[in-house]
Amino acid sequence: MSGEILLAPPAAFIIIFFATVILSIILARFAFHKRENSSEGEKAYACGEDFKEHLIQPDYSQFFPFAFFFTILHVVALVIATVPTETIETFTIAVVYVVGAIIGLLILLRK
Repeated sequence: MSGEILLAPPAAFIIIFFATVILSIILARFAFHKRENSSEGEKAYACGEDFKEHLIQPDYSQFFPFAFFFTILHVVALVIATVPTETIETFTIAVVYVVGAIIGLLILLRK
């Protein structure tokens, strides 16, 4: 009975919280600290060259459709894998969801 109190969620949270705080304090001694008079940390660095402005601006125009495609397919796979097939109502809802996802993918992939 006495050991079960440590497994209660509030007690476990408090124990892990204080362990994390103590570990953070201990590891803060090993962390890198910026020198007070140094201004080098404020300059942009690109392979040892000094730039006045950043020249690289990434283009995410091809990434977002791929990310949405990936997300939609994985959510559909999750729905198909977890839908209970005992009743026709839940199966119908899953089929309607899959058809909606197919329509969404067709809209996403149109040119």
